[in-house]
Amino acid sequence: QVQLVESGGGLVQPGGSLRLSCAASGSISSIYLMAWYRQAPGKKRELVAALTVGGNTHYADFVKGRFTISRDNAKNTWYLQMNNLKPVDTAVYYCNNAAVPVDWDQGTQVTVSS
Repeated sequence: QVQLVESGGGLVQPGGSLRLSCAASGSISSIYLMAWYRQAPGKKRELVAALTVGGNTHYADFVKGRFTISRDNAKNTWYLQMNNLKPVDTAVYYCNNAAVPVDWDQGTQVTVSS
């Protein structure tokens, strides 16, 4: 079983940046596709970015060029660097093992507002 804990959210002005972290513990070797998702109020959860164990990435069109997913193997932590944030990026952000999802937790809130 894998345990995941997101952090790094907050309030930021439009055009600002945040870096989200996803700390993993447990059966980390089973994670070969980690993904970040988000859910805005009244909307369905959507995929934001994904990273394979081999280093391949996938980004939703609405974040291409602005967000970067990465991993620090030594820290068992995945990151989502978010630049040039827009009000429409306001949402709760979650990480999950995309291939074998674990229960969704509370995520981390990102609010983009002036």
